Amino acid sequence: MKTIDILYKGSAALLVSAMLTGCTKSFLEQDPLSFYEPTTTYSTEDGLESALAMCDMHLKTIIMDGNWNVIPMTSNYLMTDVGLYAKTDMGGGFMDDFSSKITPTSGMSTGGDANAMQRFWNEGYTGVKYANTVLSYIDQVEGLDEETKNEYKGRAYFHRALRYYYLTLQFGDIPLVTKIITGPKQNYLSTSKEAIFEMLVHDLEFSVNYVPSKSEISRVGTVNKEACMLLLAKCYLVTGQYEKAEQVCSNLITNQGLALMEAPFGEFYCGEPETWAVEDNVMWDLFRGENVCNSANTEMIMPILNFSSENLTSYNIMRAIGVHWSNGVIRDPSGLSSPTSNYARNNSNYNSTLDWVRVMGRGIGCFRTSHYYNETIWNYNGEVDSQDLRHNRSVGNWIEMEDIKYNNPNSPFYGKPMQKYATEDYVDPSTGTVTVHAGDLLCGDTIRSWYPTPLYKIYILDQNAENNEGANQFNGTSSGSNGNLYLFRLAEAYLVRAEARFYQGNTSGAASDVNVIRKRANAKKMFTTVTIGDIMDERAREFYMEEWRQAEMVRVSWCLAKSGKPDEWGNTYDINTWDKQDGTDLSGGSYWYRRCTNYSLFNHGAIISNSTSLNYQVNKHNLFWPIPNSAITANIGADLRQNYGYDGYDNSIAMWDNWEDAVADEE
Repeated sequence: MKTIDILYKGSAALLVSAMLTGCTKSFLEQDPLSFYEPTTTYSTEDGLESALAMCDMHLKTIIMDGNWNVIPMTSNYLMTDVGLYAKTDMGGGFMDDFSSKITPTSGMSTGGDANAMQRFWNEGYTGVKYANTVLSYIDQVEGLDEETKNEYKGRAYFHRALRYYYLTLQFGDIPLVTKIITGPKQNYLSTSKEAIFEMLVHDLEFSVNYVPSKSEISRVGTVNKEACMLLLAKCYLVTGQYEKAEQVCSNLITNQGLALMEAPFGEFYCGEPETWAVEDNVMWDLFRGENVCNSANTEMIMPILNFSSENLTSYNIMRAIGVHWSNGVIRDPSGLSSPTSNYARNNSNYNSTLDWVRVMGRGIGCFRTSHYYNETIWNYNGEVDSQDLRHNRSVGNWIEMEDIKYNNPNSPFYGKPMQKYATEDYVDPSTGTVTVHAGDLLCGDTIRSWYPTPLYKIYILDQNAENNEGANQFNGTSSGSNGNLYLFRLAEAYLVRAEARFYQGNTSGAASDVNVIRKRANAKKMFTTVTIGDIMDERAREFYMEEWRQAEMVRVSWCLAKSGKPDEWGNTYDINTWDKQDGTDLSGGSYWYRRCTNYSLFNHGAIISNSTSLNYQVNKHNLFWPIPNSAITANIGADLRQNYGYDGYDNSIAMWDNWEDAVADEE
């Protein structure tokens, strides 16, 4: 069969203009068309290719929406061990106390400056709808042989499985929709998350059998066998089929022509080398958008494409999660506010050796990384691993605040490194008075304006700003930029296999897989055995802003409960109660909860930053986000289940525990 062009031209244009309407009211309204009669639109292979092109393109619209401040992707990190909401000028909308602020009727947003939790529900079911369009109409297309038809089905199954994988790990027991609705249906029942994952395994096994390998597909951006294999392996973990998960990963690692990238490759560039030089290295090259789909990249399994001028979504990652280094809450050791500024190149104060805005973007710190990510996971028995390329300042991949130098010519400390605390008294030479005392805190907002930057992960050449000498806002992917990302790459197969081996009791085999990733990164310490905590730490080091962190933490929590294996503290979890606990005390809870409260600020009391009291809290029931009340009220013919701990939870409400029965009910 024909594969879809990387730019998604031709048939996709028809689709975008006329095909699928968004979920304006609820996931229940699944009209696949707005102007065209279905059997006409999908009676040809071109129509099916258009639908699959939309599935492929939709991968990016889940995690990016063009917002300049809080990009949707960060909603997967706000309640995790890795990061925290940080927009301290948000007022009452500040996302700290999730225990109180996230309910079925309030707190979850479709985007904007709070979060995008509701968006993930809406977009998840939108993606399901796109995939169901193919599956509902493919048997009506004449002239397709069975092999071609099965390939289309396999790719659609992958897209649907990927959406349900995340929807279920974010929202728990949810409605299962597998067909395009041709008439009113407002009597869905929820389907158990266990049953949904059984369906995902069934569908992905089909996909692995019929979707071609990456090497057999001439154009980039479409579903391939290897992507199906990795997702299947993760679903095998959830369903307790650990040996199968290990076998699939071993096949993926050994037999599919893939390999980790071990040396620099592709295009190399950085922001302003006179200010901050980056030494070409493999970890830097891996995450440049131009290199994600480079033919030399043997690690890429499947990308998220975002580079075409015809279909580019701005991805302002440098602005949204970069530290807010250019503002008035930071003082220099003389007491001068705003000692660093994002000067444009045509500004009289510009100095090419102090051009931090082109090096790291004009961050505004709406999301920040945690102490766990910034320091804990790089520290082994009191020794900081500074040679690990993912935490390496000498090659330029990582920037500490003290690496940034004051660039305001009015500062007596012009060109000197920033300081968090004054090291000595400063006496104003014009008055003879002490303006700053030794030990004074020089940053008034340490939540938003003082944390390191994993530059290799977030830097994107903002081409639009680069072409403008007057630009002082370098934000990320803009017009002319390449913002390609990874959906899957081979490194994850090693860590999924490590998990599979761990659950089977093979901790040394799991360690060998973790060490493969660590050796490539030039890490100092290698493991002989590992805990699940070691594996999760390695995922944090390797997949920052790639993995959907909370969803993966939920998945691992589920796997621990199913396997009976202990966590790094020796705790074990009951499969009957791991997801049904409530409270904010520091005892009990799921593995997700223990990591949040052990490794981050959650549930340890209020703190002050930017003269504001912040109280970061999660509840044990925040493991899953609430089922949106809008979905519950739209389903007037039956009751959907609400998640444990939220208003409306009722364990007596009927639910499908067999996916075949849920599918049959759609007839």
